[in-house]
Amino acid sequence: MATNPETSGDEGGKERPEIMEINREKLYSLAWSIVGASVAISVALWLVGDGHSPFLLASLGGSTVFLFALTETEAAQPRALFGGHLGGALIGIIAYKFLGDAIWVSAFAVVSTMVFMVLTRTVHPPAGANPLFMVYNHAGIGVLLTPVIVGVGSLFLVALVWSRIRPGASYPVNRRIRI
Repeated sequence: MATNPETSGDEGGKERPEIMEINREKLYSLAWSIVGASVAISVALWLVGDGHSPFLLASLGGSTVFLFALTETEAAQPRALFGGHLGGALIGIIAYKFLGDAIWVSAFAVVSTMVFMVLTRTVHPPAGANPLFMVYNHAGIGVLLTPVIVGVGSLFLVALVWSRIRPGASYPVNRRIRI
C-alpha cells in the first residue's frame, strides 16, 4: 500500500487539509507594521482634531496603510504623500470657492486631482478623497495646515522614525526625502 503524505494512517486513509506554512519573517514584519501603524494613526488623529471635526481626514487611514503595509510603493513615498494630499486639498478648496458645492463640482475636483497627481508624479490614492472633503465641508485655505499638513506630516514623521527603529526597514525607500 502506497503512503500518501497528505493522509494519516490514524484516520483510516482520510485526507488532511494542507497546513499553511507560517512564514515567521512575514509575521514579524506584519507585527512591526501593526504597531507602527497604530502609533502613527493615533498620533495623527490626536493632533488633527477632537474626533467630531468635519475636516477629520478619513484619507489619513488610507495613507497609514500605504506607509506601513505598502512602504516600498511609489505612492507611499514622501513626494506622493505630501504632493497628493496638499494638491488634492487645494484643488478641492479652489473648486468650492469658485464653483460652489454641487455634485458636479465634487466630481470635477476629484478628476482634477487625479490629473494633477498623474502629471506631477504624486499619485497617492487616499488623497483622492481630499477634494470631496473640501467641497462638501466648504473648506477654507486654513484647512491646508490643520488637518492636512499636520495629519500627513505626523504620519510621515512616525513612519520615518519607525523605519529607523525597525530592523531591515527603509523609509523613504531611496533614503532621500523628496517632496
